[in-house]
Amino acid sequence: MTGREGAMRVDQAVLGAARHVSKASGIDAAVLVAVALVETNAVAFARIGDRREPLIRFEGHYFDRLLSEPARQRARAAGLADPRAGRIRNPASQSARWKLFDAAAAIDAAAAAASVSWGLCQVMGSHWKALGYRDAADLAAVARASAEGQFEIAARFLAAGRLADRLVTGDVAGFARRYNGPAYRRNRYDEKIAAALHKARSLLGTDPATGELRRGARGDHVRRLQGSLVAHGHRLVVDGIFGPGTEAALTSFQAAHGLPVSAAADAATMARLGVSAKPCAKAG
Repeated sequence: MTGREGAMRVDQAVLGAARHVSKASGIDAAVLVAVALVETNAVAFARIGDRREPLIRFEGHYFDRLLSEPARQRARAAGLADPRAGRIRNPASQSARWKLFDAAAAIDAAAAAASVSWGLCQVMGSHWKALGYRDAADLAAVARASAEGQFEIAARFLAAGRLADRLVTGDVAGFARRYNGPAYRRNRYDEKIAAALHKARSLLGTDPATGELRRGARGDHVRRLQGSLVAHGHRLVVDGIFGPGTEAALTSFQAAHGLPVSAAADAATMARLGVSAKPCAKAG
């Protein structure tokens, strides 16, 4: 994993992709966005000549390990493989990285696809079998197709070993160790992912400090809020989008129950509604 700082702005299409995959997978959209912020600045695609391609990182030591002996010797002679991690350096530009990948694929396409970390959350192609893909090329094709595909790969990876749960419940160090490796403190990955999760919640419409839901929030946690409001007699479409209708129903409920009329689903309001007081600690 790479460990980049989050950009100041995130494409709304990327946020929408995270929400869509969250709904399908049950992985908190804020976790998906947070990992993407750290790994790729939440940038889904780069322009490679006349193509649009996902961001990649090529790992020459993976490639070396996956090759047959004749192919390994060719790859080493071409500067594409080495048994030692980090000896095959990634160029700064994505165009140059894709040239590296294309050269590796010309030697062994399957091994090359498995030796790349793909897309928004930089998941290694070598995980293809554990994540339920036909092969590494299948995983790569999903990443190349869309931002949703890139987040789908990440969601499957984050579900394994309950990685996403570690992050949303506050085990930042445990998450960082498993996602970035045992040397995560060297590049402050734990600090970066904690800051990115704070920012992701803000971007997705959830107060990053308190976990309160406000207008603009989306996901299953909003759907649970809406369902409870409906159960308390409010006419409302349960669509997972915290819009003006949800806000109006919420403020009406707060006023009727003697709660501060804040237009935000805070802990006291959620408790009165019978919804978890920490909606952001669940997938959504």
